[in-house]
Amino acid sequence: MDTDILLIQKMRMGDERAVELFVEKYFSRILRYCRSHIGDPGYAEDMTQETFVRFFRTLPQYRHYGKAANYLYAIASNVCSDYYRKNYVRNQKEIPLEEAMEYPDSQSEDLEQAMEVRMAFEALPEELREVAVLYFQQEQKQKDIARILGIGLPLVKYRIRKIREWMAEYLEI
Repeated sequence: MDTDILLIQKMRMGDERAVELFVEKYFSRILRYCRSHIGDPGYAEDMTQETFVRFFRTLPQYRHYGKAANYLYAIASNVCSDYYRKNYVRNQKEIPLEEAMEYPDSQSEDLEQAMEVRMAFEALPEELREVAVLYFQQEQKQKDIARILGIGLPLVKYRIRKIREWMAEYLEI
């Protein structure tokens, strides 16, 4: 039997240890997801906490049809979208010059390439960025992405192809 469904049943009965185990299991994954959208570590942590608050608020109505992680990603996506709407402009975190200078010269090329990829990633249209985060950073399966975003699998595949084309063009590969 799925361990998530057991945790969820125990959480519904008020088992605090089950709540702790559930949060421990998924917190770092949802934090990475929010961090890839928000950029600012503090806000990303706030968005992660809000994701779990919304999950627990809807726990009585929650129906376990698949992975609980998919539901959490869907909530996190909505939380991050709400953040964008409230703030209009995405809070982009830049690496301070002092921090960039701490890297040894041998790694400067890797740092530059990583920064170019991040800039290309952030330049993606929102509907493509959402899929890119789930597929390339969170390593979710295409069918799970379709469920999380509430779109068809063919559309997910199309967007992944477009992301690859966009990145190749942007990075001039």
